[in-house]
Amino acid sequence: MLKVAIVLLLLATTVSLFSGLFFLVKDAGRSSRLVNSLTVRVTLTALTVALIAWGFYSGQLVPQVTW
Repeated sequence: MLKVAIVLLLLATTVSLFSGLFFLVKDAGRSSRLVNSLTVRVTLTALTVALIAWGFYSGQLVPQVTW
């Protein structure tokens, strides 16, 4: 379940990234939609990092290094 949440947050971050690019090109800096998109992207990234850290701390995520 945790891995699914992380993947969904990463997908939402990617969507926010491309929507910010779209707003940058379309609005040419006349709107605050670009800033809102950046805020959403930073929030989603912080949540993703927090979930990954919690997953390692709780033992739900383990590093599987082959060397």
